[in-house]
Amino acid sequence: MSGSIRMPPGSRPDTLPAIPRPRTRPGWAQADPIDELAARLDDFTAAAVHPDEIAALLESDGLSDDQIRERYGVKNSFALAEELYERVERRHPEPDGPVHDPWRVGLLGCLLRGVVFALPGLGYVLGAPLLAGPRDDFGLPAGTVPMLAGALVGWTWNQGLAHRAYSWLGLGDRSAARRSLLFGAPLGALLGSLVAFAVAGPGHPAAPAFAAGQSCYLGAATVLLVMGRERALLVALLPMAAGAVVALAHSVPDAVRLTLLLGSLTVVAVLGLREVAPRKGRGAAHGTRSRSATSGPPLIGSLPHALFGLATGVLVLYTALGDSLTDDGTGLVALTLSMGPAEWLLYRFRSDSLAGLRSSSTTRAFRRTTLLTVVKCLAGYLAALLALGLAPAALWPQGPGISGVRLAGLLLLGVVLWTGLLLQSFGAVLGATTVCCVAALAQTLALVTHTGSPHWIGPIVQGTAAVALAALVCGLLGRATAHR
Repeated sequence: MSGSIRMPPGSRPDTLPAIPRPRTRPGWAQADPIDELAARLDDFTAAAVHPDEIAALLESDGLSDDQIRERYGVKNSFALAEELYERVERRHPEPDGPVHDPWRVGLLGCLLRGVVFALPGLGYVLGAPLLAGPRDDFGLPAGTVPMLAGALVGWTWNQGLAHRAYSWLGLGDRSAARRSLLFGAPLGALLGSLVAFAVAGPGHPAAPAFAAGQSCYLGAATVLLVMGRERALLVALLPMAAGAVVALAHSVPDAVRLTLLLGSLTVVAVLGLREVAPRKGRGAAHGTRSRSATSGPPLIGSLPHALFGLATGVLVLYTALGDSLTDDGTGLVALTLSMGPAEWLLYRFRSDSLAGLRSSSTTRAFRRTTLLTVVKCLAGYLAALLALGLAPAALWPQGPGISGVRLAGLLLLGVVLWTGLLLQSFGAVLGATTVCCVAALAQTLALVTHTGSPHWIGPIVQGTAAVALAALVCGLLGRATAHR
């Protein structure tokens, strides 16, 4: 029939013909929906470190796989996330405001700790006349052997005790840390006193008595230092230190010397006891609950730290007192005072390595930055140690001074101490302890087997240990995972 509309085959007579879809005009490109989504999620996608982060965001927005297939033409949220991850360039914007740095500490506080470490040495100035007598069988001044034995026991015990107390503090249980110090410090003082009396010869009661006081001081000072009471310890030591300075220039009666020594020891012991005495009432109950909620650090975990204290103590004594153990103690004073700058530089390294993690984009770049930071911090410590070692000769030209070999040994020992403490701060205490124990044993055997006590023994042993520890530092701290 002319003029009628032809119906598509198979269609019903009452059905209108399908309207054809509009076609895109030539030259006009249809917008890609994935590009539109990428532009909308640009900030989040650019900061993502893995496509799964983007997939989680898409799912949290309520996009199902059916909706994703219909809108974007991909299989599921993970496929869409991979497309977005590939199309958006990686950008990691810096956070607003200054970045939190937990390792940023003040230099003054660390220097104060170094002074607190050194002030007890003035107690030996006051106590020297009380220990007068002939030299012993080793050719050492009277009372040296029991005091050295008591000091080594104290360094060993209190290093392990401090680690255990710090472990409790790290778990947030301050009451348990106090309890460990309350029982551990007196036990260490008793052990050091017994060892001093055991090695003391007959007829010299003053030497083991002085060593017993030394052991009591080491235990009480450990308590105050662990609990952050450096200023209180400094104030307690000031009268004794002032008396020692006066005794260097003027004659001081023995009764005054003994009064100053016992007075400072008593004040330090009382302060330490007050710091760890059990708290009554609410604080004690809270401490009991917190301890029951945690399993506590294992005792065996503190053993490497105790051995580290023993090994470094032996190395310090050999270097500070000389191969013949007849030096005036200049090296010991320099090493003790240098612990303040050493502690600050350890914090500085942690702070700079944290900044290196933020600024480095490759593993190689981070390793290079870390090694340069190690060199810079170690050089700073050695410069401070060198200045402290040469200061007595500059201030007292008539003094014995320090020889080149002794100065080299002092600086090598500084490398051993600082790198060992650095490894210890990163949890690599086993490697540092092993190297220091082997070095201490090697130097002891060398000095015993060589009757002439050659001066090259110390620098060779300490140099070997320094190289070994430096290799451990480079191998461990060059990995970003070690800085978690």
